[in-house]
Amino acid sequence: METNIILQKLKIESLNAMQREAALAIHSGTDVLVLSPTGSGKTLAYLLPLTQLIHAEDSRLQAIVIVPGRELALQSATVLKDMGSGLRTMALYGGRPTMDEHRKMREVQPQIVFATPGRLNDHFDKGNLSPEAVRWLVIDEFDKCLSMGFHDEMQRAIAHMPAIRQRVLLSATESEQIPNFVNMRRCKRVDYNASAEADDAERQNTPSERITIHEVKSPTKDKLETLSRLLRLIGDESSIVFLNYRESVERATDYLRAQGFVVSLFHGGLEQRQREDALYKFSNGSANIMVCTDLASRGLDIPNIRHIIHYHIPEGEEGYIHRVGRTARWDKTGRAYFILSEGEHIPDYIHADVETMPLPLQLPQPALPRMATLYIGKGKKDKISKGDVVGFLCKNCLLEKDDIGRIDVNERFCYVAVVREKATQTIKLSTGKKIKGLKTVFELVK
Repeated sequence: METNIILQKLKIESLNAMQREAALAIHSGTDVLVLSPTGSGKTLAYLLPLTQLIHAEDSRLQAIVIVPGRELALQSATVLKDMGSGLRTMALYGGRPTMDEHRKMREVQPQIVFATPGRLNDHFDKGNLSPEAVRWLVIDEFDKCLSMGFHDEMQRAIAHMPAIRQRVLLSATESEQIPNFVNMRRCKRVDYNASAEADDAERQNTPSERITIHEVKSPTKDKLETLSRLLRLIGDESSIVFLNYRESVERATDYLRAQGFVVSLFHGGLEQRQREDALYKFSNGSANIMVCTDLASRGLDIPNIRHIIHYHIPEGEEGYIHRVGRTARWDKTGRAYFILSEGEHIPDYIHADVETMPLPLQLPQPALPRMATLYIGKGKKDKISKGDVVGFLCKNCLLEKDDIGRIDVNERFCYVAVVREKATQTIKLSTGKKIKGLKTVFELVK
């Protein structure tokens, strides 16, 4: 498929310099190492050439993308689907039965999979995946795969794939050394991180240069009231609040909800369904605030996040880079805030100008998000499509098409965003009704 057609589908005007160089390097057939800041579009940088290299008429698995976590696996698979290339894909990750994935795999016959290392090995060991036609290996967020202790699992997975002819590694930060088991050879380096050798014209306007840094003073060691006041000042624009501990995330979320904010909670201690619900609500505009640990600082490609709030100071420069990489994605701008109590200061690795952000005494009430999320208890297995959902809501719940936002149809259920003011009406009017002749559950996702 032509590049310009894919870009039109993604509503992107043009590729940036890094993406163009990465695509050329991948098309050349050499192994490729891409180093570029978070938010610069690395997923599209490798997927675009990959979709043009994979043989669409060959139904076998041809490319494997190893990722450090399920969120990145799901989001990368979504990007590929949105590109409209027609290639079949699946995301493979832990937290659900391997048997269920295998059953779906036999139905889909994926030509490219996005997989966490452990789950990939499970499928190889059980013979669920055949590596015989796999020619392309991509390791996304390679540095995180290593830092999370996936060294041995990646080595074992790669040993299952003897026919690989090209390797692509992507990272926002440079690892000290690429392990020998990756077998990188004739490697082309695409480096768009700041360096003395970087060409200013090509590397200008990086995400960090589009982010303004602000200092917010907290008069007490407990910063919750200051956080609440800052969020009231920000209003309804999409914001992520980073804390360093799960317990702190829970406490801050409880406080903000009691204040009247609509918040998504996200950390590694949640069940898979809870994490997916939280991400979905935040990404579709049903929650304008996400309170989270650094788990959300990587692999979440949610557009139009305007504000990053460091409630706790990041645990090092690398953590900071990945946090602020959630905003100013592509050509957008963003703001980062450090909430500082007495004795705290801006970290030394912050070299940008820092503006002090005063908080007015008079502030508005917490802003509510525009959308709310509904759960429908039927999905693809019941032959439900997005068109069926839109038709049902417009016919039975008195909604206009403009009242309906993002719709995701999963195997056994659907999520749909609707205008918040009409959410209660929608639940009431859908009670007892059938969608495509099927009785089901309609619930508000809280």
